[in-house]
Amino acid sequence: MKKNILCVLLLFLCIHLHGQMKWNAAYQTYINQYKDLAIEEMMHYNIPASITLAQGLLESRAGQSDLTVRGNNHFGIKCHGWAGATIYHDDDEQQECFRAYKDAYESFEDHSKFLANQQRYSSLFRLSRTDYTGWAYGLKACGYATNPRYSDKLIEIIQLYRLNQYDVASGYDKFMARHSAVDKPVKSGATLHPIYIYNDNYYLKARPGDTFKSIGKEVDISYRKLAKYNERDRDDVLSEGDIVYLKKKRTKALKIYRSQPHIVQPGESMYSIAQKYGIRLKSLYKKNNLSPDFQIQTGCQLRVY
Repeated sequence: MKKNILCVLLLFLCIHLHGQMKWNAAYQTYINQYKDLAIEEMMHYNIPASITLAQGLLESRAGQSDLTVRGNNHFGIKCHGWAGATIYHDDDEQQECFRAYKDAYESFEDHSKFLANQQRYSSLFRLSRTDYTGWAYGLKACGYATNPRYSDKLIEIIQLYRLNQYDVASGYDKFMARHSAVDKPVKSGATLHPIYIYNDNYYLKARPGDTFKSIGKEVDISYRKLAKYNERDRDDVLSEGDIVYLKKKRTKALKIYRSQPHIVQPGESMYSIAQKYGIRLKSLYKKNNLSPDFQIQTGCQLRVY
């Protein structure tokens, strides 16, 4: 009898663990890219940023779904009452009509209006902005999705990625809110560079043919400032994959490297190491009591914090 009970308990545990959501790097990238836009929408419409992000992540598969790639539709909103561009996609039925947008900003804005302007969702706006569980269950009850686990999935995402921290935000980065969401062509049909966050800074990775001038024009930052932030000459040639920080770098690396020195790898330079950790080159020299003409060697240990 005891063995049977134990087997049932183990089976339940396995099913429970299998159903738990695991951390996903693509989800975190999506959050980094759109959290400021979600906060901006929250400020305007009083929809919790955590809910907006969780729905965007779930509905768009972190921006990788067919609807999102082809139509910038991050929230799976169908064509009902829509006079704008459309896209057709198999969902509950084959080739259903969905709304299409020119960029992510339009999609996020329409999502907010979709909830705020429909009577069936009015009860949600009587909830506290920090009551993400109430919003999650309310969305399902009001008919936003047919998946019986929709509410639970939203809550799992919010809790795993701590999205509720954005529900108490008092401000947001306007540059990131707009830049990360506007999909405008910059050259030969290419789109904006994805922006990443590291060591309290924003950065992007150079593509073939990029210059400080072309990147500066895209991000609306003086190319002279960009070069200065990255401790390079404004006319330097950028290589594919070069890290380009959009703000002045910090004087030290992340706290996790406080007692963890960097071991110099083949091909690394003091500059590439400084870029890797998002710190100023002169600070790296100073931390290690080195002169600018010092030649590092593979295997050397360098303090970065």
